Amino acid sequence: MRDVFATAARWFEEKRTFALATLVTLRESATAPVGTTISVDDRGQIAGNIGAGCYETEIVEAAMRTAADGQTRRLDINLVTEDEIFRVPGCGAMMQVVAWRPEASFLEDARAIATGDRDVRVSFVYEDSSGSRATFEHLYPAKETLFLVGATSLAGELAAIARRLDFKVVVVDPRPAFATMERIPEAHAIVREWPEDYLPGVLTSRTPIVILSHDSKFDLPALRCALRSEAPYIGLLGSRRSQAARRETLRAEAFDESALARIHGPAGLDIGGTTPAQTAVSILAEIIAGRHGRSGTPLHASHESIHRRGETISARA
Repeated sequence: MRDVFATAARWFEEKRTFALATLVTLRESATAPVGTTISVDDRGQIAGNIGAGCYETEIVEAAMRTAADGQTRRLDINLVTEDEIFRVPGCGAMMQVVAWRPEASFLEDARAIATGDRDVRVSFVYEDSSGSRATFEHLYPAKETLFLVGATSLAGELAAIARRLDFKVVVVDPRPAFATMERIPEAHAIVREWPEDYLPGVLTSRTPIVILSHDSKFDLPALRCALRSEAPYIGLLGSRRSQAARRETLRAEAFDESALARIHGPAGLDIGGTTPAQTAVSILAEIIAGRHGRSGTPLHASHESIHRRGETISARA
């Protein structure tokens, strides 16, 4: 999606004639959410995909006409009916797509959506199925910033995968020999500061944090900052023993059990992976699941379950 608006911004700069086609309503299942947009110039060059199957060509043609004449067009697409040629059921979606031509003033918003630096609310007017004027509004949110404490090899894997998942990645580590872009090239920024000095001013309800250092000099200050913030996810790497030690220290500092329950440790869902890349996938899967209110089996729950079963077996023996 960001690539589509990056293309739109470039086409503005190149003085090209183009239109956008945006998915404005949706019923049942589909391969794209409301707000999905493609950019089409008057020569038929396309950026993006709405996922309308055989109707994609129709959308592109409508956008080309809108690029040429500036007239907003609505397309009602029914993917519920069977394909008349192949007799294959559609995906079950009914959608409305609107082709519209943005004004030149939209350039800055297109750039902002492309970079993800800020929230952008897009709106335009179109004619709905009853013939009335309707206004479509959609918020394209800024990228979430994922903070990683500890410039480890796992930080490199997390940064590489998180970029593909639309996160900005900031690595926090005061050690100049470790905290380099050469070691973690996919990070957006490397901050060579102590966690307690940097994190209090940047953690928000939209900034998950994962603590990777395995060193109490970094772990504990980062955990204190995270628990005092509204960070939506606090992940902590480390063995059960180190996890217990970190929690005991925080308990002694008057952090209560509800606060400690916010710590996902060991971080990640139990997907059975063992390599750094697989661990990175499991951590990011847990972050995404939490964002959408979904649950899986977290590694810490799996480990606790195994530990309890071991205690039971030993007791019976």
